[in-house]
This record gives sequence, structure tokens and C-alpha cells, in this order.
Amino acid sequence: MYYIIKNTLEQRKDIHPKNEKEKYVAVLTTEEWLSRSSQFDMGIELDITSEIHSTKAEVNYDSLTGTFSIPDRKDISGENSRFAFALDEKGIVFIDDSGTAEKIIQGIIKTKRWTKPSLERFIYDFLEEIISIDQTILERFDAELDEMEDNILAGNEDNYPKRLSEIRSNLRDMRIHYEQLEDLGQELEENENNFFSHDNVRYFHLFTQRIVRLHDTTAALRDYTAQIRELYQSQLDIKQNRIMTILTIVTTIFMPLTLIAGWYGMNFKYMPELEYKASYPIVIAISMIIVIVSLVFFRKKKWL
Repeated sequence: MYYIIKNTLEQRKDIHPKNEKEKYVAVLTTEEWLSRSSQFDMGIELDITSEIHSTKAEVNYDSLTGTFSIPDRKDISGENSRFAFALDEKGIVFIDDSGTAEKIIQGIIKTKRWTKPSLERFIYDFLEEIISIDQTILERFDAELDEMEDNILAGNEDNYPKRLSEIRSNLRDMRIHYEQLEDLGQELEENENNFFSHDNVRYFHLFTQRIVRLHDTTAALRDYTAQIRELYQSQLDIKQNRIMTILTIVTTIFMPLTLIAGWYGMNFKYMPELEYKASYPIVIAISMIIVIVSLVFFRKKKWL
């Protein structure tokens, strides 16, 4: 697919990069790039055969190349969308077999109209489209963590450790993604080859600032997950302590009763208490008194 940057992106059947007066955007498959790369006159041989692992940009003599590795916002821990790009002062080419770049461009066409169209503004909107719903995603994580914290404090732990691990893993992936986007934005802002108008470099600065804010929010939420995990563990410890307290109290109450039962269970011949008719009810009464006194004592100490 080929586009010319005007007030919006105008689709063309074909373009001739060397002769085009307007800035262009091209989305090619790997096969199309290999067959047409010489027509774009970027003076590079872009290595797109190796696997893409990250989002990055590299400055060349007369071009700027790089790759995108974008997490799926619906399944952050799933497979990333990966594609490459190359740009110079005339335009930008996306080499993409996944359809992700084309989907982002269609989103720009539907939502953007420019009074001052430029290559820099298109790249800015392309990058913004990648992160367009990220603030909402982070707010949902924040709300879920708040609810989780309230439920834990209310004693409803459920299976939170598993969900906490999932959220923490997703936030880690997003943090890494933002760090890579920040590096990309700074590389564009550096404008080492002077491909971009100095007045328009501010777009990349705006994007970098937004990425920094998203990164900081993600880092704060990741710290929040650690706090909730500690809270969850402390609540479990409190429950276990309560159980141990009850077991200790029961054991303490029955220790003198066990002593009495063991003492009089020896059945020595000259134990006078064995001959008394009232021995049995007396032992029962003593046992009940021991239990009642122990319970009152524990209640007074607030152990119960």
C-alpha cells in the first residue's frame, strides 16, 4: 500500500520515491521490499530476515532504520506484533507481513486531519496510535488492584497471588516496551541526519514526554502489586497467628485437665480419693472451674 501525506493520507496505487514532491508512506511485505528496495534510494540493505526482538532505531549514513515489537493490548503477555521500517527525508517505508502497520495507518486515516501535514506529524501520530489506549489499560489495572486490596483487607483473599503475578508480568512487559519507545523517540528527536524540520522535531519531544509518564505510571503500579502481595501475605500470617493462638489456648486449657486425668488414672491402691462417693462430681466441678477461669483469663488478656 502507498500513501501521500496531505491533509490526510491519500492512497495511491504506486509511487516513484525519487520523483515524488510530497512525502510518502509505503507499507510493503518482505517480498515486495526485497524486489523494490532499490527504488527508494535509501542506500541500505535492511536485514529483515532475522527475528525482531525489540523496538529500536539505528542511524545510517542516508537513512534511519529500525524495528517495532508491539505487545497486543488485549493479551499483553501474548505474541508481539513485529515489523521493520526505514525512512529518509522523502518518506517512510514499513516492511510488515503481519498487517499491524496497515491497521495503525487506517486508524490514522479515520481519526486525523492535518492543517500542516508533514512526515514528522505522521510519524508522531503513528507512534501515538500505538499507545492510544494505554492510559485506559493502566487505569483498569489500578482499579483492579484497588479492588483487590479492599477485598484482602475484608478477608476475601480468593486466588489473588495468581492474578497479581499476571498483572505484574503484564506491567513488566509494558515497562520494557515504554523504555524501548522512549529510546526510539529520543533517536528521532536527535535528528542526526537532519531528515526532519527543526520546527517539527517538537512532536517527538511531546511523544517522549508522554512515554515517560506512562513508564512512571507503570513502574508505580508494579510497586503497588508488590505492596498488595505483601498485604496478602501479612493477612495470611495474621490468620495463621489466630489459628495458632486458638490452638495454644485449647492446649493450655486442657493441660491441667490432662494432668488430673493422668494423675487419677494411675489407680494406686492407697489413693483415698478413689473411695469417696463424691470424687467423680468433684473432679468434674474442678475441671469446669479450670476451664471457666482459663477462658475468663484469656478473654481479659484479649487473647480470645
